[in-house]
Amino acid sequence: MEHVLDNPGWNALISGNSDLATGDNRIKYFQPEVSPFMGFCNNAEADFDELYQLAPQGRVFGYISDVATAIPAPWTVLASIACPQMIHNGKPGDILTDNVRLLTDADIPQMLALTKLTAPGPFAERTIEFGHYYGIFDGDKLVAMAGQRLHIFNYAEISAVCTHPDYLGRGYAKQLLQFHVNRIIAAEEVPILHVRHDNARAIAVYESLGFATRKLIYFHIIKK
Repeated sequence: MEHVLDNPGWNALISGNSDLATGDNRIKYFQPEVSPFMGFCNNAEADFDELYQLAPQGRVFGYISDVATAIPAPWTVLASIACPQMIHNGKPGDILTDNVRLLTDADIPQMLALTKLTAPGPFAERTIEFGHYYGIFDGDKLVAMAGQRLHIFNYAEISAVCTHPDYLGRGYAKQLLQFHVNRIIAAEEVPILHVRHDNARAIAVYESLGFATRKLIYFHIIKK
């Protein structure tokens, strides 16, 4: 039987992120100002054809699969990225998080600027609607942030972990990660995350916080 984390896009769209989903019982997706990600119930080639007919010209989607997929024409493949899918061991940590605060709509301009500068993954005007975005500030300046993206039944994905280049080496990313781990565990859910396979430094940090690789997941960025 397929595990819900083998098809994370679809299973998030029918469970914890269903309030942000558009589509039908075969194809679902987020609006582009929220996230590029989408999902197929059955991952059939015909689904790619149907999505192509539905999508406006130039629309970009993120398709997530547990196998390297040959994306059919006439889609243009912008990137295919192999990412370890990591699951936490369920033990909360004790990193100090007193200076972490919830981000609100008023912070969106700074969130967009920070994610544009650091490129942690897709982040748009309404991505904050996934909820649970927290940051660390230097005065009024947002210098680090992390949030929750895909909510796959009882699995919560930590995402958009980033730190301004001028503030690296202060442990802010690790502090935010531990904050989210503790928050998700307190909600009786399981923290997960995805990381590029070639980002050895980040993988080592995640492992030090109690994450272990479950399997390799593929992120395909495609454009009509």
